[in-house]
Amino acid sequence: MQLTRLLRHLLLPDWWQVRVFSPPVLRRLEQAVAASESAHLGELRVVVEGNLPLAGLWRGQTPRQRAIDLFAQLRVWDTEHNSGVLIYLQGVDRRVEIVADRGIDAKLGGEFWDGVCRQMASSFRRGEFESGTLLALSTITAALREHFPAGAENADELPNAPLLL
Repeated sequence: MQLTRLLRHLLLPDWWQVRVFSPPVLRRLEQAVAASESAHLGELRVVVEGNLPLAGLWRGQTPRQRAIDLFAQLRVWDTEHNSGVLIYLQGVDRRVEIVADRGIDAKLGGEFWDGVCRQMASSFRRGEFESGTLLALSTITAALREHFPAGAENADELPNAPLLL
């Protein structure tokens, strides 16, 4: 376990890491997710977390591993078309991770998701958290619209509101 990483997670308050996602920003992101999902069969879930849980830190859990755990815990995988996507923003480690269900990942692949993560990380380095997240949602929406266009039945299976942990 890396001592400096552990100390950062233990000493930096959660609210400091997620402060850029104010209630008005969260509402705009929620609206963007809802608008996105109306255009395709994908289900998007945005999760913002400041500090990793202590148990995960102690085990040396990476932000990628945490994102995969949340993908399962939040049941993002449990959509009718295997089309769930988790966008995980981890504040202390300053990482962006995207986990896509097998139905979507088979069409888009890791290179696409890595590109979206790099795009978001670049915006975040400039302090553009809202616009970086909205740009990522727009990029994902365009890809899902192409590969998973909305049909007559387009149920909203996951909450649209970003989750702050």
